[in-house]
Amino acid sequence: MSNPSTTTAATTPPTASPVAIHARTGRTRGRGRKQHALFRLRGEIPLSARIGLAVFGVVLLVGIWWLAADVLFNEVFLPSPIDTVHGLGAYSSSGDLWGDVQASGLRILKGYTISLAIGIGLGMFIGSFQSVEALWESPIGFLRYVPATALTPLFLFWLGIDEAPKVALVIAGTVFFNIVMMADVARLVPREMIMASYTLGASRTRVMARVVMPHCFPGIIDVARVNLAAAWPMLVVAELLAATDGLGYRLTVLRRGNAWDQFFAVLMVFAIIGIVSDLLLRWLRNRVSPWARP
Repeated sequence: MSNPSTTTAATTPPTASPVAIHARTGRTRGRGRKQHALFRLRGEIPLSARIGLAVFGVVLLVGIWWLAADVLFNEVFLPSPIDTVHGLGAYSSSGDLWGDVQASGLRILKGYTISLAIGIGLGMFIGSFQSVEALWESPIGFLRYVPATALTPLFLFWLGIDEAPKVALVIAGTVFFNIVMMADVARLVPREMIMASYTLGASRTRVMARVVMPHCFPGIIDVARVNLAAAWPMLVVAELLAATDGLGYRLTVLRRGNAWDQFFAVLMVFAIIGIVSDLLLRWLRNRVSPWARP
């Protein structure tokens, strides 16, 4: 004869957790009010809502810009969006646009690649070995607060007026932030994973290559995304002082000629390059580490 308690336990469906109830209906136990999908903490929203909000954000930004140009400021010094688009067409027709983008892009590519290589290499070791952290923490903490832009005249004296000082300024302006943030990424590797690898007989080198680095891939790409935004201002400062091409140099030329519509067109080019770079790095993150998608 079966035990009544066993039969009851077998036939009674398990009670859903409050988290599961919230995920399905937006309700929590003890709370009768249903939360709207747009206002749930870390809740998913429909794709249509995401697209609509993105479009609304762009329209809102353009509207504020238009209002500021038309009402608050003189349109000579703050062109409207339409005037800026016309200025972008004139800048492109002049034949200078692609040459400037290529020159500045190549300088960023060289400088930021070197900065990332140093940041990843040293940051992984600082975050993984306390001995390396003790050695480098004080020097990096000291140098990180030195304004890189203040070094521009020195770079011009030391390295001349060719490409070297521009690339060096990009490196100096981003490398210490890359090192510190990469070290934080390495510190997030669970100690249990490292200990389990040692228990299974893996060597220190193998643990770094097969455990630490793969776990850090998403964080490394996120750090690269964040600090790339700091590389462009460094380059602009260098090109403002000593350059014959590039987007920063073009800003100087247009400012002297009071061509403010094309001046803002160059700023728009910076924004477009930044958005494209960010989207590419996000795609790369999801491609190499699909398990770490937010």
